[in-house]
Amino acid sequence: MSPFRSSTGLPDNIAAALCYFFPFIGAIVFLALEKRSRFVLFHSLQSLIAFGALMVAHVLSGFIPFLGPVVAALLSLLGFAVWLLMIYHALGGRWYKLPWAGAIAESQLRQL
Repeated sequence: MSPFRSSTGLPDNIAAALCYFFPFIGAIVFLALEKRSRFVLFHSLQSLIAFGALMVAHVLSGFIPFLGPVVAALLSLLGFAVWLLMIYHALGGRWYKLPWAGAIAESQLRQL
């Protein structure tokens, strides 16, 4: 368990994992409530960016004739894998950055 607590009273690692466990709702809630922990804010931003992009890509795959269902299925598998990976790293208290979403989240975190 993390010795650090977010401003919500939860341990940092639990709060960060909840940002991924409930991808949009959790991330928005922690972005609104968190005042102190940059770890939780980073993970909430990364969750919004990564799962938002996956959702947009999933919708756009519906417009691809013939290959659209295959692309949608692959995106669903990718989303599930990213979901599990990020919950695992957040619970472990690690600042794991996804290739492009992590860089965007980090740059946004500097502006907060």
